[in-house]
Amino acid sequence: MTNHKLLAALCYFSVFFAPFLLPGIVYFITDDREVKHHAKRSLVSHLVPVILLIAGFIIYTFSMLSMSSPMDELLLHNNRFNFWQWAPVLFTLIYGLLFLVIVVWNIIQGVKLVK
Repeated sequence: MTNHKLLAALCYFSVFFAPFLLPGIVYFITDDREVKHHAKRSLVSHLVPVILLIAGFIIYTFSMLSMSSPMDELLLHNNRFNFWQWAPVLFTLIYGLLFLVIVVWNIIQGVKLVK
């Protein structure tokens, strides 16, 4: 195993200790085309959860702004489905599943390079 493959695998494994830092540094420092390719792929896979967290923050904000007090619910007898009431729960489930998939994908890619 060469140092180039180890460095590329380390970019994927950095999801556990330095998600943006290591792949970003490796991408701009290295001259090896294959290592640069893997550093870019791992950096993108590390950025997806952050972008989703920003979207989640927006969802949670809208959810908090659209909440009504329990007294309003009693007075209005409103039995319709409120999307913004369930959006945080749905987002949390989807985010958790996607984050797990991304971590497993990074591990698989890193192990492929180490073999």
